[in-house]
Amino acid sequence: MIIVEVGIAYIVLSIYNEYSNVKEEDKYMAIKFRNYTDQAGITADYSKVREFFIKRGYAEYTYVRWDWMATHGNLDKSSLSKIGIWEVNQEIVGIATIDCKLGIAYCITLPEYASLKKEILIYARENLSRDSDFKVVIADTDIEFQEIAAGLGFVPTEEKENDSVFYYDKTSTDYQLPEGFHVTTMQETFDLYQYRRVLWKGFNHELNGEGDFSFSKERELEATNEMLRVNVDLKLKIAVAAPEGNFVSYCGMWYDPEAGYAVIEPVATDPDYRKMGMGKAAVLEGIRRVGLLGAKKIFVGSSQQFYYSIGLRPYATATLWRKK
Repeated sequence: MIIVEVGIAYIVLSIYNEYSNVKEEDKYMAIKFRNYTDQAGITADYSKVREFFIKRGYAEYTYVRWDWMATHGNLDKSSLSKIGIWEVNQEIVGIATIDCKLGIAYCITLPEYASLKKEILIYARENLSRDSDFKVVIADTDIEFQEIAAGLGFVPTEEKENDSVFYYDKTSTDYQLPEGFHVTTMQETFDLYQYRRVLWKGFNHELNGEGDFSFSKERELEATNEMLRVNVDLKLKIAVAAPEGNFVSYCGMWYDPEAGYAVIEPVATDPDYRKMGMGKAAVLEGIRRVGLLGAKKIFVGSSQQFYYSIGLRPYATATLWRKK
C-alpha cells in the first residue's frame, strides 16, 4: 500500500512539474516588447509606467524618480522613444529607462520576471548610450544581475547611488525656526518665481558662476508643468519663508498610498541661510505630513551628512557598471 501511495504521489508530482514548466514557458512566450511613446508629459504611457513602478515597490528606480523626470526641465524629450518596455497582456513587467538623459540606464523588472534582465540590459546598452558612453545602475544586493552584467563584459566603477531612509515611527520630526521665519506650502503660497529662485540659489548655480536668477516665460512654463499636474500634492511641497517673504529653503515631498512609502526630492537652501535649521525644518515638516498620511518609510537618494544628522539612516546602495 505504501508503495502504491508513493507511486501515485510521484505521478502526481511529475504531472504538476510538467504543468508548471508549461505555464512558465507560456508566461515568457506572452511577453511583448515595444518602445515608450515619443510624446513627453503626462500621457497614457506615463501612467502605465508609473503603475509598474508602484507595483514593483522600492527599487533603485522609484515611482517618484519617474514622476520627477516626466515634467523635468532637463529631460531630453528626443530620447523618450528609446525607452524599452516589456509587457504581458498589456501590463508592464520590465523596463529599460533613463533619468532625464541618455548614458545611464536602469533595468527594472517585476521580481517574477527577473530572468528578463539580460535581454533588457542588452537592449539598454545598444539604445540608451550617449556618444558610446554607457553605464547601468545595479543594486549592490542584486547578485544575479551582477553576474549577468559581468558575463556581458561590464565591470563595476567607483560611482555609487545611495538611498537613505527615515523611519517615521522611530524618529522625531521636531524642529525650530528663528523668529520671523515660517513654513508654508505651494498650496498656501503658490509662487513659481520663489520656487524656482530658491532652487537656483540652493543648487549653487550663482556660486558656480552661472549668473543671477532670472525668471523667463520658458522657466515659468516648466515650473507650471511640474506643479500643476496629476500625482502632485501641493500640500507636500514645503517651503520655509523669510520675514520679507522670500523662500529660503524648499523640500519637495512625494507620497502615494498605494506605494506605501514617500520620497524626498528635491531639497535646496539659499546659501545665505544655511546652518540655521531651514533645510531641517523643510524636510522634517514634509516628513511629518506624509507620516500623518500613512507613510512609514521616507526615502531620499543621498548619503549626505545633512540627512543623517536630522534622523535619516543608510538604507541601500547601487553601483554604476560600465563596459570594459
